[in-house]
Amino acid sequence: MSTYSHIGKAIRRVDGVEKVTGRARYTVDIRLPGMLYGKLLRSPHPHARILHIDTGKARKLGGVRGVITAEDTRKIAYGNWRRYPHLMDEYPLTPDKARFIGDEVAAVAAIDEDTAEEALTLIDVEYEVLPAVFDPEEAMKEGAPQIHEGPTVKNNVSETRHIEFGDVDEGFKVCDAVREDVFDIHAVAHAAMEPHNSVAQYDLQGRLTIWTGTQVPYFIQILLAQTLGMKEGDIRVIRPHVGGGWGGKMELFKDQYCAAHLSMVTGRPVKIEYTREEEFACTRHRTAMKYYVKTGFNEDGTLVAKECKAILDGGAYNAMGPTALYLTGFFQNFPYTIPNYRYDGYHVYTNKSPSSAMRGFGGPQAEFTCDSQIDMIAEQLGMDPAEIRLKNGMEPGHEIKGYCKVTSCGFKECMDRVMESTRWKEKRGRLPRGKGIGMGCYGFMSGGVFNWIDTPYAFSAAMVRIGRDGMVDVYVGSSEIGQGSDTVMAQIAAEELGIPMDYVRVTSGDTLVCPPDLGAWGSRQTLMTGNAVKMAARDAKQKLLDVAAGMMGPNIVYELDAKDGRIFLRERPERGVPYQDVVKVAVRSNHGQAIVGRGHYTPHGKGMVSPAFSFGAQVAEVEVDEETGRVSLVQVTTAHDCGQVINQLGVEGQLEGAFVMGQGYVLSENLITDEGMVLNPSFVDYKLMRATDVPDNFTSLLVETHEPEGPFGAKEAGEGLTNPSAGCIANAIYDAVGVRICDLPITPEKVLKALEEQRKGKRKE
Repeated sequence: MSTYSHIGKAIRRVDGVEKVTGRARYTVDIRLPGMLYGKLLRSPHPHARILHIDTGKARKLGGVRGVITAEDTRKIAYGNWRRYPHLMDEYPLTPDKARFIGDEVAAVAAIDEDTAEEALTLIDVEYEVLPAVFDPEEAMKEGAPQIHEGPTVKNNVSETRHIEFGDVDEGFKVCDAVREDVFDIHAVAHAAMEPHNSVAQYDLQGRLTIWTGTQVPYFIQILLAQTLGMKEGDIRVIRPHVGGGWGGKMELFKDQYCAAHLSMVTGRPVKIEYTREEEFACTRHRTAMKYYVKTGFNEDGTLVAKECKAILDGGAYNAMGPTALYLTGFFQNFPYTIPNYRYDGYHVYTNKSPSSAMRGFGGPQAEFTCDSQIDMIAEQLGMDPAEIRLKNGMEPGHEIKGYCKVTSCGFKECMDRVMESTRWKEKRGRLPRGKGIGMGCYGFMSGGVFNWIDTPYAFSAAMVRIGRDGMVDVYVGSSEIGQGSDTVMAQIAAEELGIPMDYVRVTSGDTLVCPPDLGAWGSRQTLMTGNAVKMAARDAKQKLLDVAAGMMGPNIVYELDAKDGRIFLRERPERGVPYQDVVKVAVRSNHGQAIVGRGHYTPHGKGMVSPAFSFGAQVAEVEVDEETGRVSLVQVTTAHDCGQVINQLGVEGQLEGAFVMGQGYVLSENLITDEGMVLNPSFVDYKLMRATDVPDNFTSLLVETHEPEGPFGAKEAGEGLTNPSAGCIANAIYDAVGVRICDLPITPEKVLKALEEQRKGKRKE
């Protein structure tokens, strides 16, 4: 039985009251004296050479205070992949040609938004319109329009990834049967409530402060330094509350750069806030992929070999696409033990807005194809698909040499729990027509190990400062973006120090006062920043224990510990001293200085992907209306292995939120484009799930294991939960009405078409 005071408890978020009372301050709420308003001029063409830009009329417009084009910048290519410069293909303002509708050409700052918008209409840009290409397979053909030039780009393929282990060809020779399928997976938007926006202020000392809604304050600091030609230390990035990220705010965006540059030009604060249309059409989205999947298997359901080819629609720039390119291939093999595997992925430029990271980071696409095909194989073999998953599921200690080692793994426990909770064996294949049940499974990383940003610092660091009154300040460079990481860090610090939660205050996301941290992406913060916080708290605690030992004068055979606001002898807990008394003595004996502890974490020797992996299984029950094609969710059950649960409320919230995001991904959301133009850039036309669409019945089953690499044994509970929903719902639809749809989203129109083909006997599943 757990003896923790705070770990594993259902604790209210430390920022909860501030948010539900409307007092939380976001970047959009910031107003500074003398502030100007910036706007961006964007290309109306998907592919066009820029011949000339005349900003003369705009500069003369009353109220305009600054205009910049690429000629005013240092023309430094940038991107998160700093370790491989050939992947950095984006500029603060495009210097030569526009590569998608919305590519940024110029920026203005004026006394108000109306004046700034009017100024944009006065900028005269002479374009040479070029042929464009919008389909990645068309873009790969000889003679297709070249979107980027350079020795590393051939036929618009900006990057390739190859993963291989075992003997794939021999595996296909010896297996009993082979199945090949093709999947088309669409693009979706992050659809965060808070659009990209920034306020920048350049001061008389030559220092820049920028407030911005970002997942990665440290990245913004170093990339602004790189593109503006400043020292990192002269740039302060402050991340106020963030209204949603999900991977869409983990890069340097043009609002950040242009607000900073225009503030330097005008000497006044500058604010840039994207419109909802810009948010949909000109930022980032989840990558559309075409997947070719070939799997060899035996009659008993053993998976023997697998070969995948993925073609990614990267859009106009790399962004974080090369990372998604690798991870989607890697997660094709999770959470199963396929001994022979080969993957080839191609990231292809097209004249559309760039695709990039989004919750799951290539995992949702991989798991949709994997889970759909496992159910197809099960039907071919006449087996329960759950049996195939259990037969081939990963277990603790599984290793893919050269890639990763799975230390803790509760996959089969998750399967058992979710099957028991949903009465899987009673329902699967036995529900009346129109009702169905389906399953999807997943494994996901707890942060990435590859240092693509090329930081010289530890991946995460923390400082704990204890004042004379016993109050504890925790400083971390990680980013609270709504997922509850500040609460998790407070719990970890309080548990390690043995004090009440309300003694702890967390400061995060301010590069001036917080140590560098790689930020919120890849489900990394609980494990990586959490380890740094635990180490820092332990460092500070040891200093208190040393002082307490001097105060108590115990037999030297005894050890001290801290819990419930006391420091005591571990072997004789009735003998102890109050925490606050120890702190007062400790500060006095430390020459009147606060007690400070420091910690850091960087994974070493953890393979190519992650130091730890979460696992889980999900079951959905659906009803399909055969008159309208509409799919309704009845019940959703998810069992998740996140190691030691840190905050029960937080994990359950992530489980439910992730499913709703996955539900929209598979059933309704679709970023529709025509000739590079986004056709539904609003919440009216982009179909997010509404409250009335979400099932009433969620069941969250928390399967606890112990991950040796994680703080108190914890690991991921954020992104991986999104990955199984598409396959899970697709399988439930098949169970309900017998139609298999392999191209997302599964809209009512597609369901009706498939049912019509089924009735005419044209459809072969």
